[in-house]
Amino acid sequence: MAKRAVKSDPVRWGVISTARIGWEKVLPGMMKSKDIEIRAISSRTLPTAKKWAKKLGIPVAYGSYEDMLDDPDIEVVYNPLPNHLHVPLTLAAAAKGKHVLCEKPIALTAKEAEKLRSAPGSVMIAEAFMVRQHPQWLKAREIAQSGKLGTLRAIQCFFSYHNVDPKNVRNIADIGGGAIYDIGCYPIVTSRFIFGAEPERVMAVIDRDPEFRTDRTTSAILDYGQGRQLTFTVSTQTVPYQRVNIFGTKGRLEVEIPFNAPQGAALRLWLDDGKKLGDASAKVVKIEKADQYQLQGEYFSRVVRGKEKNLYGVEDAILQARVLDAVFRSAKSGKWEKP
Repeated sequence: MAKRAVKSDPVRWGVISTARIGWEKVLPGMMKSKDIEIRAISSRTLPTAKKWAKKLGIPVAYGSYEDMLDDPDIEVVYNPLPNHLHVPLTLAAAAKGKHVLCEKPIALTAKEAEKLRSAPGSVMIAEAFMVRQHPQWLKAREIAQSGKLGTLRAIQCFFSYHNVDPKNVRNIADIGGGAIYDIGCYPIVTSRFIFGAEPERVMAVIDRDPEFRTDRTTSAILDYGQGRQLTFTVSTQTVPYQRVNIFGTKGRLEVEIPFNAPQGAALRLWLDDGKKLGDASAKVVKIEKADQYQLQGEYFSRVVRGKEKNLYGVEDAILQARVLDAVFRSAKSGKWEKP
């Protein structure tokens, strides 16, 4: 029988799968924290689980997801499985009384995301958008909502990488591959974060890979009402790049490395009043060193311990999924679509 946890105890986590985002970014970040114990990792085979447990210094390895979910010592599950498995395994974990931090997108459709409402009320579930805990985005929101930029008008984003590996999960349409699910969700979630609102309508255009059938380049406009717009392009087959600009009537704020922020590094924003062209009037806003994956894990651990409210639970994830749905519908209909 598991020892009953108290508020001061580190939160005991288990990891479903040995996905790269886990062992490369999320787990190393979380393992920096004194408030988190990564107790177990599971895979579909025990040798794979043991290999990664040894590499990462995780004490317990399980050869099936179900075995780990049956472990009474595990309080929280981190779910970085391929997108089509997010909802089924999150519900399986919740049924065992485990809280779940699930990688984005939490579901392939809003209808699928709504199934998470059936989880026990005592279980906390959140979609893993680590950007919402990073100090650069907290500072960006503070500046944007403070009036320093004047009246907010627009957010502009480009986010891309180049990946043509047919075996990569991002290029397999049937399991939720493609640009929108993988990276298009970021400009959407950060614009919702900055504007503090939900988009009223969406217009999108998609170029699909003829072999993979995934959206390889997608552009969209999100109308937030009150003159506020997000425009973005995301691509899985162009030169790697990412940048976000937030525009108001008096100023512009540029987020230099918005999404793949270097772990544990100091960053900078650029605040520009536009008095000189070519960014000559832009001033640096320094951002302290941070690891967004550590901060994300610590935030959700505080939620689990009852020290903080779950601001980004199932209902927020459903709102996010509705926007993704609208992007796909608009690209098909050629019309504005409501989320």
